[in-house]
Parts: sequence; structure tokens; C-alpha cells
Amino acid sequence: MADSTTGLPPRLQEIVEDFQWSEGREKLELLLQYAEELPDIPAWMQNQSFEQVEECMTPVFVLSEMTDGKIYFHFHVPKSSPTVRGYAALMKKGLDGLTPEEILRVPGDFYLQMGLDQVLTYQRLNGIAAILAHMKLLALQEVTA
Repeated sequence: MADSTTGLPPRLQEIVEDFQWSEGREKLELLLQYAEELPDIPAWMQNQSFEQVEECMTPVFVLSEMTDGKIYFHFHVPKSSPTVRGYAALMKKGLDGLTPEEILRVPGDFYLQMGLDQVLTYQRLNGIAAILAHMKLLALQEVTA
């Protein structure tokens, strides 16, 4: 269920608040911590068909799976791209286990509340927007299936 003041699911709201409390380089350090937390793809998924997030300059691949009406995401992002890995990890943590409808309601620019624009270029910020847009596309495909 989304927070009525922000429209964000609770876990994503907590992530946004963590970034809001951070200042300057702390925001980057927090993003890099998320990058380290992005799980590797389980062996049983290695041969699955991941979709590429075409809008990202970094090769980002995502796979979604529905379980009991909730959607879960798996990402593959090169370890050499910690910023984008951080985006993928925080999106996974914030949106995993939600219904497709809940994911579709996440504002497309929610990340601006995090203050990352203070430490990253807009070109870099486009990565998080592209990942969210692709996650929403996958959620929409589940709703219309």
C-alpha cells in the first residue's frame, strides 16, 4: 500500500527518506552501498530471457516473474557500473513483491525527491528513470496478460 502523502510504496518511501537525510557525497556512498547489495542472478535463471533496458547507456537487463499476484525483478548490471547497479538494487528493494498495479502508480520522477540531482548529472539520472519505466512496462504486460 502506498504512502498517502507521497504515493510511494512503503519500502521505496524508506529508501527515498534515507537519501533525503544524506548530504552531498553521502548520497553517492549510499548509492554505492546499494550497488554492492544487488544480488547475482541465481544459477537456475542464467538461461532465462532477460530484457534489455534500451534507454540505459550501461547494459541493464531485467527479468520479472509473477508469484501469487506479486511481481519480482531480477537484474543483471555489470559490476563496472556501480551507479547503475545502485539504481537497479534500490528499485528492486523498493518494488519487489508489489502488485503490478502498485508499481504502475509509482510517480515517474520519484527519484528527484532523493536529491541525487545534487551529486549526479541529469544524464546519469536518466538511468533510474529508464529502469523504472521498464519495470512499469513489465508490470503493464502482467496486467494486460
